[in-house]
Amino acid sequence: MSFPRFGFRDASWPGVLVLVLSFMSLIPYSSAAQDTQVIETTSNSGETIYLLDNRRPSLYTASFGDCLGSSLINVTRFDAAYYKDNMTVLFHLEGNTAVKNESLMMYIGVFAYGEARFDLTFNPCDANIASLCPMNASVPIEANGIIPVAQSDVAGIPPIALVIPDFEGQAILRIFANSTESEVGCYSAVVTNGNTFSHPAAVGSVLGVFAFIALVASFATAVYGNHVPTMRTHYAHSLSVFVVFSVLQHIFFTGALSMNWPSVLPAFWSNFAWSAGMIYSDKMQNSINQLIGSNRGNLSMVGAASSGTNSNDLGGGYSIASIYKKAVSSELATHIYHRDLMAADDADALAKSNVLKRALLRRTLVNSTNGYSWYGAPVKPGLPLPGNFSGFAGTLADQNIPASNAFMTGFLWFLILVAIVIGLVIGMKWFLEGLSSMKLVRKDRLAYFRNHWLGFTGSAVLRTMFIGFFMMMFLTLFQFTFKGSVGVTAIAAIVFIIYLVGLFGIAGYACFYRLRFGRYASSPDRLHLERTKALGLIPWYRFRRESQRSEKSLPKISSGSLPWWRIHYVAGEVEPIPVHEDEEYIGKFGWLSARFRRTRWWFFAAWLFYEFIRACFFGGAAGHPLTQVFGLLIVEFVALVIIVAMRPFEGARLNAIMVYFLGFSKVATVALSAAFDPRFNLARISTTVIGVVIIVIQGILAIVLLIAIIVGAISSYMSLTRNREGFRPRKWEPLREKYFAHLAKAAPDAPSPPLPVAEDPKEPYFNVSTVRRCPKIEDEDAGLGADVNDPTMSRVSVKSGAGRGSRAHSLRSQASYTNVPFGARVHRASWNSRDVQAWHEADQRRQDLIRQNGMVSSETLPETMQRSRVPSRSGTPLEVRKTRDVKGKGPAVDQEHP
Repeated sequence: MSFPRFGFRDASWPGVLVLVLSFMSLIPYSSAAQDTQVIETTSNSGETIYLLDNRRPSLYTASFGDCLGSSLINVTRFDAAYYKDNMTVLFHLEGNTAVKNESLMMYIGVFAYGEARFDLTFNPCDANIASLCPMNASVPIEANGIIPVAQSDVAGIPPIALVIPDFEGQAILRIFANSTESEVGCYSAVVTNGNTFSHPAAVGSVLGVFAFIALVASFATAVYGNHVPTMRTHYAHSLSVFVVFSVLQHIFFTGALSMNWPSVLPAFWSNFAWSAGMIYSDKMQNSINQLIGSNRGNLSMVGAASSGTNSNDLGGGYSIASIYKKAVSSELATHIYHRDLMAADDADALAKSNVLKRALLRRTLVNSTNGYSWYGAPVKPGLPLPGNFSGFAGTLADQNIPASNAFMTGFLWFLILVAIVIGLVIGMKWFLEGLSSMKLVRKDRLAYFRNHWLGFTGSAVLRTMFIGFFMMMFLTLFQFTFKGSVGVTAIAAIVFIIYLVGLFGIAGYACFYRLRFGRYASSPDRLHLERTKALGLIPWYRFRRESQRSEKSLPKISSGSLPWWRIHYVAGEVEPIPVHEDEEYIGKFGWLSARFRRTRWWFFAAWLFYEFIRACFFGGAAGHPLTQVFGLLIVEFVALVIIVAMRPFEGARLNAIMVYFLGFSKVATVALSAAFDPRFNLARISTTVIGVVIIVIQGILAIVLLIAIIVGAISSYMSLTRNREGFRPRKWEPLREKYFAHLAKAAPDAPSPPLPVAEDPKEPYFNVSTVRRCPKIEDEDAGLGADVNDPTMSRVSVKSGAGRGSRAHSLRSQASYTNVPFGARVHRASWNSRDVQAWHEADQRRQDLIRQNGMVSSETLPETMQRSRVPSRSGTPLEVRKTRDVKGKGPAVDQEHP
């Protein structure tokens, strides 16, 4: 039997490398396992359990700041932690002081959702804190403590607080001098449980990748092709980068309202800060700090409490009398170490106290280098106190960007973005030229873009400025209101003028350039509220002008109306080319108008005005929360109604996102934000619930945007393959054909044809068009003519007058007979409308004579008819044509025809 031989010659070098790296990766873990310490404790059920010393606490403090402003103690570390598994509270305090000798009293309070949950007042000498007993400038401060707590002490902390994201809590340390019984130090730290909505590295990166996909898809559809109108059509239906940043900036800049936000909202908004240019960089912030100097503006103006200022009311304030009334005696140590325990002589209690003391010694100098990393650092100058999330300053605190640095940070990143855009466009041009020179692509590939690359570069820069219009307007106005450094304010004024005058001037010139051959006219109109259905199912209402309703054959039922007006364009003598077919106009101003409908091409000017009004409320009214909220609520609601009525974008996806989803999110977010005004004094738990509702609304909006980006990338791929006969995957070929058909239908922006009128089901009917009388035998009887004209020939005509026979004679002797049997009635063979009318008139006159004279007129009815009847030119009655309507309804109508 032979065995296979193995050696390094047979081994795969990549496999060996992976094996070595895997072995080396185990070394730190083995070292950490040796350094990891385990503590022994007893559970509530009395069982002995072992816990890792560096485990994550249930609640712990993060960053901290000075809440006195003139503290005599310079604290470099302040942290506290609550461990639910062994019911202990741990704290560390490190720092230094210039005070030579002072005995102290210390107070620690823990607050959750605006209410006090735990507090403790103690003498550091009784707590075995030697560096503070007494406090001396020559001794560095290193205070620590482990405090056992009972269930009653933490009963105010609900279990959900240990798992809910962005737990809202504060730990406040106050230090009092016994000689003066005054506060000499105050520090506040934010309390967290480690769960948060803030994941800017992960969420922000994902959003950035999707935004880049939208940018590539939009740019590709803009440069692909040689026929400008066709290129514009496909570009208009790709997902707009303008829409992407409008959504992301709406979510983040909601935090610019001067409200006392719940902690969950700034944490959630931090994921979108990059879209507004709020990206932290140490070098950039240090440079801005040198430019600003010591003038960092007034944080209290925007509703935030700055670190390093006096905040006596923090945590509800304090009473110096109550501080010194609590336990200054030597029994305080027992209160600290044996609260709710058994008597001191109890062996178990003493054993537990010894265990705590041993843990105390191990924790004296622990830090991140030996495993304990659950503590924060002092906040940087200009930031609000940790745990204070008021206004735009509180929103920026998660990015460690002071409000005084907001404008310069956003402006510098915007300049960097413009430089990147210019570099990408120019790089794309020369990259294609290089591929063409190496014959890797055809020389006519993207020929239009390569011949007009300077125009594309200018349009890309102007488009970037258009996208950043609201951001720059808000940041400049916020800087004016914040009143920071004079130099920064001057830069903000220059940027404000360039943006306002530049973009509004370009937008006005774009409108004038298009309309210079005609004029505008104003005419009265009416605005109707019509009932309709959203998505074909949900009952809904929409506004429609009377002029639009008149274009439809069957307008919808109006539930109400109000007077309105209409401004319409009256063309000049020279009929202009449609805006989306004018290659010259698209080349100059397509970056403004290309994505809007043919009849809404001017909407970019209205959008700039709308964004400027919003920026005035967000930035100019900072510090006036109710003015911001209710003013913006009116603006957003009116804008939503108008934009829904106009549906300005040519692409259906853009209308769905910008008109419906984004519009609803703006109105709902502003309306819900009114509850965060401090004057309403709403409970913090209730504000947290409202904050979660806002997160759900804006989260759905973000998810819809991501889905639209994916769909837009697919549709852009279809647009880029429009000149190819083959398309992959082949099962998408029907979708591509439908998509191209949709583009061809949407580009002209023609009104939809009226719906066909439902016809009633046709019933059996007949139509008599002509009746002709044929000659008959009796027409040859000359004496029949007089008889035929008398429809009452069977009646007796009694004549009166002198010269007549005696009335004694028989009536039969006075009657005249015809060859018609007695009692029979002679009818005309043919009657027309005149005969019928004449007969009725003669009968009416005869009835009148009977009523007047009591006897029949000597003129008989046939004679009257003969006198009234007008014969035709040929001496024969006119023809009668009887017709019925096409549905067979209604009486027959007689019409005379010669």
